[in-house]
Amino acid sequence: MMELIPGLPDEMARECLIRVPYRSFSTIKSVSKHWRDELLSPEFHHLRRSSDLTRTVIALTQSEPNPLSAPAKSAATPSYRISLYDHLARAWDALPPLPAFPDGLPLFCQIAAARRRLVVVGGWNPANWVPSDSVFVFDFLSWAWRAGARMPGPRRSFFACASDGENTVFVAGGHDSDKNALRSALAYDVDADEWAGLPDMAAERDECKGVYWRGEFRVIGGYRTERQGRFERTEEVFDVEKRRWGAVMDGALDEGACPRTCVAGDDGRVYRCLGGKVVARAREGGCWGEVAEIPEEARVGTCAVAVTGRRVLVVGAARHGGAHVGCLLDLERRRWAAAEAKEGFEGSAQVGCCLEI
Repeated sequence: MMELIPGLPDEMARECLIRVPYRSFSTIKSVSKHWRDELLSPEFHHLRRSSDLTRTVIALTQSEPNPLSAPAKSAATPSYRISLYDHLARAWDALPPLPAFPDGLPLFCQIAAARRRLVVVGGWNPANWVPSDSVFVFDFLSWAWRAGARMPGPRRSFFACASDGENTVFVAGGHDSDKNALRSALAYDVDADEWAGLPDMAAERDECKGVYWRGEFRVIGGYRTERQGRFERTEEVFDVEKRRWGAVMDGALDEGACPRTCVAGDDGRVYRCLGGKVVARAREGGCWGEVAEIPEEARVGTCAVAVTGRRVLVVGAARHGGAHVGCLLDLERRRWAAAEAKEGFEGSAQVGCCLEI
């Protein structure tokens, strides 16, 4: 049998390969069929994780600093791309453009992590603002995009979206092309490249926010068709194992509050930005409590885009029209650190997620 690295036992060769930075996966995958098979094996990634060599990377949809072209509907509308932030290396990077959208991401698209893959769902075509049902999957092993199965049903906008971090992306609510709020929900199997319908929610929810935590897909806030912009206080929870929604729960948000900055933490709490502060509440409900004040340089247009471990990444600006900066909040020490964005990564952020690679 061919050795992974000639002259070395395979156990030692694996110890070398699992230490390769994820940005070089596509290179070592091309060295030989033997290395490619090793890189694609579940055992490789299990060993990398058990050896504490994986890296948690934050992906976010971020506006381009100098868009080459602008959508037809508004010359002032920025184009967006996917930026990556490795908080341990304090390094920023950008993914290649989507194959069908060379001038920028679909506006208001959603992103979700599925192991070493990033999934982009829906949004508006930046050229004509027509809602898209497109799905694209970026694999960090090949450092390339592929088109996924299109999202079935009516083309929806401003829907809730979250993933289990492994293989399933959940979608619920939003509105159709006639601005009717939706109750329907879907699940996308990334490995099989297939969509499946889920039971409907109890309530219509437009502009809702989705978060996932330990077997539960939670859909927070939103509003019904007839309420148009008057946000609900409620949330609904889908039990993935039992494949059913629980009772509608009141008090998830303040009356009229937009849930767009809500993100789920590993500690069972939901975080959001509110009035210049990061606030949190328990997954089971209860009152929102202050965690920390957001630094002045990031209080305008603030968005909490992801929680990684015991840190929250917040992106905002000091003033309207100013450069956006990233700030990392250490939840244990209640201290902030700058994300130190390099030139070209000072744009506003819409949504984000974490990948373990």
